[in-house]
Amino acid sequence: MRKLPLAIALAALTLGTGAYAADKHDKDQKPDDKPEAALLKPQSSETSGTVKVEGKSIDYKAVAGTLVLHGSGDKENEPQVSMFYAAYFKKGVEPGKRPITFIYNGGPGSATVWLHMGAFGPKRVVTSDDSHTPAAPYGLVNNDYSLLDASDLVFIDAPGAGFSRLIADEQDKGKRDEQMKERKKQIYGVDGDGHAFAQFITQFLSKYNRWNSPKYLFGESYGTTRSAVVANILENEDSVDLNGVILLSQILAFDTSIDGAANNPGVDLPYVVGLPTYAATAYYHHKLPQQPAALEPFLREVEQFALTDYASALMAGSRLDDARKQAVAQRLHQYTGLPVAYLVKANLRVDGGMFEHELQADGDITTGRLDTRFSGPSLDPLSKSSEYDPQSSAISSAYVAAFNDYVRRDLKFGDGQSYRLFADIDHWEFAHKAPGATESLQQSTNVMPDLATAMKTNPNLRVSLHGGYYDLATPYFAADYEMHHMPIPATLQKNISYSWYPSGHMVYAHEDSLKQLHDNVARFIGETDNVGKH
Repeated sequence: MRKLPLAIALAALTLGTGAYAADKHDKDQKPDDKPEAALLKPQSSETSGTVKVEGKSIDYKAVAGTLVLHGSGDKENEPQVSMFYAAYFKKGVEPGKRPITFIYNGGPGSATVWLHMGAFGPKRVVTSDDSHTPAAPYGLVNNDYSLLDASDLVFIDAPGAGFSRLIADEQDKGKRDEQMKERKKQIYGVDGDGHAFAQFITQFLSKYNRWNSPKYLFGESYGTTRSAVVANILENEDSVDLNGVILLSQILAFDTSIDGAANNPGVDLPYVVGLPTYAATAYYHHKLPQQPAALEPFLREVEQFALTDYASALMAGSRLDDARKQAVAQRLHQYTGLPVAYLVKANLRVDGGMFEHELQADGDITTGRLDTRFSGPSLDPLSKSSEYDPQSSAISSAYVAAFNDYVRRDLKFGDGQSYRLFADIDHWEFAHKAPGATESLQQSTNVMPDLATAMKTNPNLRVSLHGGYYDLATPYFAADYEMHHMPIPATLQKNISYSWYPSGHMVYAHEDSLKQLHDNVARFIGETDNVGKH
């Protein structure tokens, strides 16, 4: 839900209804639905299948299973997490010459059902393009755009989400509860989560003899935050050089977030980088005073205004005179469709929830957040901000039902277990110890230094950035801004590539964009896998 404290609103990046709303439901369930003894050892189920990708058949082996992560230092023998994965290996290929991509959603604390069933797994759930998908039965089809043509795939559920579970092995209930609290404190945070994923990846490389394979990270939303942290850990703590990092719907510096920006007065950057997405959304819904002929030339114009006249006006603060404020409001009206009087009353600062509520307010319609192409009836027409995300409500049930059926029927895993969309997180520690820092910094999370350090210590590392024009959870221009402010030498900027799509946060929810996403990522892997280059 939108009406949450800023830290929680930022945390709920993967689904508009929010991880913390889902957590309340999980807390009513048993803390674990699998015997503790079973969590203490790896599990696996192997099956086989065939997927046809853009006309070419690929035979694969699928492994659904768990790896057990342990502590460090004096707790290195102490099991802490049973981490679930679904891996797909192309048959008949030498593993050392086959790329492998580790894939995860965000949350933080989300299961990786979205990328698995919507983007790159061998099966894809069918959802309506920009409207509510009707209730079950849902369609599950061959995924013509699975990434298995370019790479083996490992979909990973975050600790506590999906079939992943934190492990408390104390027998006494009181000690067990204390141990579980300690587990959450260790793992549910930027740094703990990053180290858990890095440990999982190195264990996986050993288990499946993939140390010499070309290696990639693919994260979505908070998963991009995680990828920056994990890339640095792998590169500089585990001596694992990555071939590439693929970022979808990026947020590395949380001061760029348009969610709850009003709670952080004096930091006007979110309004600047969010404006182009407002413009794209108004264009899509035909709410502009004058409809441009094409989207992208229009967005380039808006981006220029955002970085110059608009940014300058916001920086002036109370020094901005009335005439200039009125002039800027007029330009904002031309680019967003919002009334001039509303923009002036908002002091030229409209955050995401306000925009989603106001753009189609004349019809008591709320605009989507994760994908602003979606719309739905406003829960409260008199509210200041939107109170739910129509896009999340439109497609979540399809993904959940399809995966629960698929994992048990096709992958033969999960009988007697609950698949949790989100981990049971009471508090996520956003403080982060950046490379070179002596302590965790009490500020808005910023992992740009992590990715920058990984790129500088591995100057061959390539980064591929992808985003949707209609994403208000992580606006595309915010990601563009972050990349152009990375603390790296100018010579390394050439290692970053950009791709934008006429879709939202879940770019793949739009089928034409899914095809483009697949083709761009497959090309990126082919250009960077170094196979045959040594």
